Amino acid sequence: MKKSCIFFLMLLAVLSIGSLSARVTKMDGLKIAIRMADSEIKQFPDPWTVDFNPKPVWNYTQGLIALSMVQLWQVTKNQDYYNYAERYALHFIDPEGSIMGYKPDEHNIDAVNSGKFLFKIYETSKDQRLLKAIKFLRDQLNVQPRTSEGGFWHKLRYPHQMWLDGLYMGAPFYAQYAAENNESAAFDDIVNQFAVVHKHTYNAATGLNYHGWDESKVQKWADPITGCSPNFWSRAQGWYAMALVDVLDFLPQNHAGRPKLIEILNQVAAGIKKHQDPATGLWYQVLDQGNRQGNYFEASGSSMFVYALLKAVRMGYISKEYKETARKGYSGIVKNLIRENNDGTISLTKCCSVAGLGGTPYRSGTYEYYISEPVRDNDPKGVGPFIMASIEMKYP
Repeated sequence: MKKSCIFFLMLLAVLSIGSLSARVTKMDGLKIAIRMADSEIKQFPDPWTVDFNPKPVWNYTQGLIALSMVQLWQVTKNQDYYNYAERYALHFIDPEGSIMGYKPDEHNIDAVNSGKFLFKIYETSKDQRLLKAIKFLRDQLNVQPRTSEGGFWHKLRYPHQMWLDGLYMGAPFYAQYAAENNESAAFDDIVNQFAVVHKHTYNAATGLNYHGWDESKVQKWADPITGCSPNFWSRAQGWYAMALVDVLDFLPQNHAGRPKLIEILNQVAAGIKKHQDPATGLWYQVLDQGNRQGNYFEASGSSMFVYALLKAVRMGYISKEYKETARKGYSGIVKNLIRENNDGTISLTKCCSVAGLGGTPYRSGTYEYYISEPVRDNDPKGVGPFIMASIEMKYP
């Protein structure tokens, strides 16, 4: 009897893996989104710990997971996902709308990102502290340092620098606030953020954008002529692509800058497609150097690309031919980067834990730098976009 039970359990495990593969064939992404979200909640019962933080922290990574949970709640109506996101908000925001641990004098645009999921939580709960926090984050943008052309600095300690990451951190929140509060003048500023960064970081030969740009050209990583960092990092390009499709949700249809953003999005989509691995459908950590030793298929960038392409096709911003590119990428993620665990959960593997430019210890932006950063499972910068990409897979 015991041997039969053991055999039965082993059979279930095999069938579970087979079932996941079958769902890839059927492209049933919503079921996979639910499995990933449930796995995330099981592994990190407290939402502020999703970035493996020993202490509670308000940061873009937690906000990214919270946003993905809110989106999944909207589709499934499962209150558990809403509650998970709301717990994060209420843990940090006091009755006056102040955010625990937030340091406005750092002018860190990363911290604005977590404001995005608050809109839907406030709309549902009508909790006034959330409205105050949203307003607080919006006011932060009023004093954010800028380049000479009006682009937001990434952080005060990174002077004169725009990073692709920062477009996702600030612009979609800024656009949603403007749309919901009749700040029509803000849309010109939002479009300009993309115009400035694209002007300086886009490389027509590759179809990709450099990770960062230093207007002052004094950083050691900056090209002395262009001010650009030396390489095309997968996740930076992914942040940028997601920023474009999300901002367009809120930019008025008749705004003069809308065609410009759609033009940029089409250039970005073409670059993403160009550098997709034809065998697996995945994308490398350093996008244009797949044949170099040490490069690897990276989960967060790949998930971001799938999300951005699927949404852009669904919204009619790019050609329908990109749907096949995205579906191939999604299948590649599930087949190669999702692991079935013994406790019934699933994990997203091969996530670059972090990458940046400058700072201490110094980050050079070289190829060797990007491939040497730690790789881990279930990094929120991969899990959040993977859940969102999985939700997008449900659309015909």
